[in-house]
Order: sequence, then C-alpha cells, then structure tokens
Amino acid sequence: MIWQPLLLSLQVTALAAALLFVGGLSLALLLARGRFPGRTLLETVVLLPLLLPPSVVGFYLLVALGRGSPLVEWLGVELLFTWPAAVIAATVVGLPLMVQTARAAIASVDPALEDAGRTLGSTEAGIFFRITLPLAWRGILAGLVLGAARAMGEFGATLMVAGNIPGRTQTMPLAIYDAVQGGQHALANQMVLVMTALALLSLWWVRRLERKAREARDRGSWAPSLGDGP
Repeated sequence: MIWQPLLLSLQVTALAAALLFVGGLSLALLLARGRFPGRTLLETVVLLPLLLPPSVVGFYLLVALGRGSPLVEWLGVELLFTWPAAVIAATVVGLPLMVQTARAAIASVDPALEDAGRTLGSTEAGIFFRITLPLAWRGILAGLVLGAARAMGEFGATLMVAGNIPGRTQTMPLAIYDAVQGGQHALANQMVLVMTALALLSLWWVRRLERKAREARDRGSWAPSLGDGP
C-alpha cells in the first residue's frame, strides 16, 4: 500500500524538478543579472508561496486551472483533480527555494569574468555555459534539490487542486494524512520514516554541495575558458 503513493510522489517530484530546473534557473538568471522595471515585483511574486498558507496557494491555482480560466475556456485543457495538477502545485511551492538558491549562486560569480568573455567575443549563451554555469553549478544543484524536496512534501495546495484519490492523485503526504485519519498508525509510521529519510538525505546533499562550493571559492584554482574557442 505504501508503494503506490511513493511511486506517484516520485513521478510528480521528477516532473516538478524538470520544470523547476528550466523555469527556476531562467528566473534566477534574470533576477541575478537582469536590470528592468518590475524586477522587485517579479521577485516578490516568485517568493510569495514561501509566505502564503498552502490553502491560499491552492486557491490561486484553483482559479488558474479551474472553469472560467483561459486554460479551460480557450484551450479546453482541464487539469483539476489529475496528477498533472499535483505537478503544478509541487512546482509552484518548490520554485522559491530553487530561485533564491540558484540566484545567490549566480550572483556570486564575478561579473568581471563574464565581461571578459564578452570582450573576447563570446555570446551570452557561451558566457553562461562556459563561465557562469561551471562556477555556479553547485549552488544551482543545491537549489534544485531543495526545491524538489519541498515539492515532494507538498500537501495543502495539492489537496485543493488534485484531490486525494488513491491510485490517481494520492501522493505520500496525502496518504500519511489518510492513514492517520483511519487509525493505521503502523502504515503512517512507515511512510513518515520514508519521507524523513528522503528529506534528511536531501539536506545532507545540499550541505555537502555548499561545503564543496566554499572550498572551491577558497582555493580559487578554477579558471573558466573565455571566448568562443576553436
């Protein structure tokens, strides 16, 4: 009985992590290096899920995904009470951790190195992949792990937009809730231990990445390749 919600949670988390990597990294790069009107507002909106109650986040998602929304009325896509809705909820709550951590990592890269790459004729994409990413990858990966761990533990918003349908939308946090409500304490204990172990492993890995990043900065021995090269 534990395997079905666990596998669904892993599936939801994997897809949410992919969305976090693409969307979160793009936002982190934009906020770390971009200078544009509304930048503070964008950052505030991205961070809101950290402060809002899960029920409020879930309500906003209900409005965005439910009847009357452009997604339903214009495109005819109905996601409520399906596992993709759980992926969206997980991505939204994990996004702030991914963006903040990755943004800090990107901001720690010396802009002079990127400017040197531009001087030598490198494109913006080349600068990112050959200078920024190699220097900031540990922080970006740490943000992805934190965001994914938060996505796996999402409960409130998922319950509102995906429901708690065994075998279809019931993730581990929802299954734990059901087990406690049903007096199945042994089963709840098993699932709690699994979730705790995954969370501890994620935090240990993040701290290890942060330590490695500090050691690399202290050594200062890595030199990026500048310019487009042959």
